[in-house]
Amino acid sequence: MTQQNQSDKNKFLYPRSRYYGQVKPENLVFNANLQEFAQKVGYITNLETNGKLDPEDAYGQIKALWKQLKRSKEELGIAQEPPA
Repeated sequence: MTQQNQSDKNKFLYPRSRYYGQVKPENLVFNANLQEFAQKVGYITNLETNGKLDPEDAYGQIKALWKQLKRSKEELGIAQEPPA
């Protein structure tokens, strides 16, 4: 497969949306992690819906992904903003 075809395939399978929030390195990294989390959850739910994955396995995988996302937020030092 040529490099262009591989790039097109990756863009199709792993689309990235533009970030519109406050531009800081930690926000950009967290946004990328959040988009990856959403994509993986989508794949897991589709596999479970189509009977390819047991509901308990799907739940466990999503729970592990959630913990990983939460840990990345803490490591990046992104604190919850107080309500206005």
